[in-house]
Amino acid sequence: MAQAKAAYPHWKLRFFTVWIGQAFSLFGSQLVQFALVWWLTETTRSATVLATATLVAILPQVVLGPIAGPLIDRWNRKHVMIVADSLVALTTLVLAALFAAGTAQIWQVYLAMFIRAAAGGFHQPSMQASTSLMVPDDQLSRVAGLNQMLQGLMSIVAPPVGALLIGVLPMPGVLAVDIGTALVAVLAVLIVPIPQPSRLAAAAGSALATFWRDLRDGLGYIRSWIGLMAVMVFAMLLNFVIVPSISLVALLVTNHFGGGVEELAALNSALGIGVVAGGITLGIWGGFKRRIITSLIGIVGISVGFLLVGIAPPHLFGLAVVGFFIAGFAQPISNGPIFAVLQSVVTPEMQGRVFTLLVSSASLMMPISLSIAGPLADRIGVQTMYLISGGMCLLMTAGAVLFPPLLNIEQNNAVVTSTAAN
Repeated sequence: MAQAKAAYPHWKLRFFTVWIGQAFSLFGSQLVQFALVWWLTETTRSATVLATATLVAILPQVVLGPIAGPLIDRWNRKHVMIVADSLVALTTLVLAALFAAGTAQIWQVYLAMFIRAAAGGFHQPSMQASTSLMVPDDQLSRVAGLNQMLQGLMSIVAPPVGALLIGVLPMPGVLAVDIGTALVAVLAVLIVPIPQPSRLAAAAGSALATFWRDLRDGLGYIRSWIGLMAVMVFAMLLNFVIVPSISLVALLVTNHFGGGVEELAALNSALGIGVVAGGITLGIWGGFKRRIITSLIGIVGISVGFLLVGIAPPHLFGLAVVGFFIAGFAQPISNGPIFAVLQSVVTPEMQGRVFTLLVSSASLMMPISLSIAGPLADRIGVQTMYLISGGMCLLMTAGAVLFPPLLNIEQNNAVVTSTAAN
């Protein structure tokens, strides 16, 4: 089934109008996330509270992802993005009012975080699925690189700006910034025509029965395509291997390097700067013609970065900084092309379901991995975890190269897509 591309002329103007609006929204969201985490830290000084906040932010992706996919493929994606951003603004407005009244409680902050994350669980796959219909196929990798660069840039900019605003504004004033940025994103989506995929023939039956049929079709679509199933399993394993290393940075700094907050900031900054540099590089370069090769090379880069951290002795902290920069640089090289592959080869009518199932399954690995990594790091040492992560990434990359359905996913989609659509 042929996939419609660049359904409207002047795609750059139309797409980047929406993209800039989403950049504002992302900035506001990360700024508020920083402010809320800092408020929880100052209020409770509890690691359990912060861990719960992290879990609250992850759960919507795991639980709602499979539900969101069929709905995104059935609903108008432009409307989904508008409602999601509006819900974020409304939730933040209510939370700001609670802070202004001096009645904000921890459970209310948790609830606000959950609602915001749930809205993001609908918004992000809607934007990804719409991108494949707004951007020409040969530009998808560059756009993916820009998205990765944006994520890295926000991880560098939002925390210090958030810290600055917390110092000069009350909490309601900080939250008001996110309300404004969400409204900018809504306006950008409102004024730009966003193409929709051609709808498959509506199946007979109740709305609930049709929903479950759509969900089964999405799962069946993935299961029937060995290469796509391999991508999902590969993403799950990568999350399982990589997440612990990212979450243990503070312990690496204190236990191995004997450092403090300055060293922790240096590693976080090196990672963020690397992500920005890698995103810019991918945005300019575009990657190899076979995008899956670009992605696998990025995973090798993450492996090299982690291995450098794993072999860095306590007196060579600079080597760990270099390792974090390399891992950050390789992240968009790895993530960007694989999303471009999926946007290119998955039929538009299935993209909402495929993207949400992929994100949900990968996110599911995070709490499982973290529950294992903590006790394991206590037994074998936190630095050893980086050696394990780097080595496992290399082994997984070698396995991917030796598995033709995954390696050739860009070439074998036509037959599978037409079969799945029948």
